[in-house]
Amino acid sequence: MVLSMSIQFPVRARRASVPITPLTAADLKGWSRRQPRRVNRWITGTGFAAAPGSVCLLPGEDGSLIGVLAGVESAGDLWSYAGLPARLPAGDYRLDANPDTATRMALGWALGTYAFTRYRKTAPTFANLMWPAGADQAAVRRAAEATALVRDLINTPAEDMGPADLAAAARRLARVHKAKVSVITGDALLAKNYPAIHAVGRASTRAPRLIDLRWGRPGSRGGPRISLVGKGVCFDSGGLDLKSAGGMKLMKKDMGGAAHVLGLAAMIMAAKLPVRLRVLIPAVENSVAGNAMRPLDVLRTRKGLTVEVGNTDAEGRLVLCDALAEADRERPDLLVDFATLTGAARVALGTELPALFCNDDAVADRLLGHGRAEADPVWRLPLHAPYRRLLNSKVADINNISDGPYGGAITAALYLAEFITPRTPWVHLDVMGWNVSAKPGRPEGGEAMGIRAVYALIEAMSLSH
Repeated sequence: MVLSMSIQFPVRARRASVPITPLTAADLKGWSRRQPRRVNRWITGTGFAAAPGSVCLLPGEDGSLIGVLAGVESAGDLWSYAGLPARLPAGDYRLDANPDTATRMALGWALGTYAFTRYRKTAPTFANLMWPAGADQAAVRRAAEATALVRDLINTPAEDMGPADLAAAARRLARVHKAKVSVITGDALLAKNYPAIHAVGRASTRAPRLIDLRWGRPGSRGGPRISLVGKGVCFDSGGLDLKSAGGMKLMKKDMGGAAHVLGLAAMIMAAKLPVRLRVLIPAVENSVAGNAMRPLDVLRTRKGLTVEVGNTDAEGRLVLCDALAEADRERPDLLVDFATLTGAARVALGTELPALFCNDDAVADRLLGHGRAEADPVWRLPLHAPYRRLLNSKVADINNISDGPYGGAITAALYLAEFITPRTPWVHLDVMGWNVSAKPGRPEGGEAMGIRAVYALIEAMSLSH
């Protein structure tokens, strides 16, 4: 995997380390009964009640730190451990855990050390954790590094994360895992029949491109064929339907879908899952110039469908449709796309819960279950077929927006569904890709949402194939 210097991992066990005892509020009373009177007096005096995220530093008779009590939601709640690296004094600590919770504890701690430091001279410092006995160190590294990669890519300003930079990130990842990357750039997109991607990105001085990464065993005897598609709009001005200043401010994150599929691909390749992986990223800037696409233009697409541009600010689905049509052509066993696609999904579910759309109930149910198990939840919204009429166009096969203000996340998903054959199991995740406020382990800024859940789904598929 592409190693990130923006995250720190537990280290090998050392003799001189301070024990951390995780306690729920319900556990505290029973634990206290087994402690010396001076310890109980100290806990009472500090007001420690084992509220999630709280800590109590236990002094020895000589005043040295001999232990830490950490309030948690539950022993296996990874976010309960994410605040500890920054809250504890510098030093070495250990967590006594059972095998069922050790990996979750270590992952929470590692995610709590993330910091985006590319443009800073100094980096924050954190307490050190010894690897808990029984922790799956490889799994922790995969998940934490993938999360850091997604966050780093999204947090990078558009000046340094244009279409070419996104392609460079894919190439770096490919070199680490011996994958193959090809890139179709500029007017070559027209020659190769990706007209919608070209139309969205042609107004930028930074040429649009389609990034295509392949990894795994070729041929029919390989594992399941997995295709990932990520929206790579490196900056979205809205085009001629120009966004407001406030609406444009966070648009460096509009390539968040691309960041997600690169992070997920990193996990898959690092684990060497027996799959045939393909990652497609349409990378563009939606800019304003004399050659920009215009409202009510009619665009051709890779699938052959014509699209009326009801709004140039609904460009993400235009670049995705060409990439999805190409991914679908190979009849994958699972096709997943990630996209920072609609504000409507955020209105429906808020900023922290990705919207899941899926054309296969069994796949959707499994993904929802993995989301709960991995503390990486998603929430299913319907592909409500009657709303397809809202995308009707009088001059083209389909419009890129609906003719009303309601159900925008659903109509966006229904638009994408037009470019996928019903036989292909398809998952569409409409994500925020951004933490609007800071929480332990989840600083304000770019965020990976749903990749651990989707990884668990793909891992299970690869083992049962």
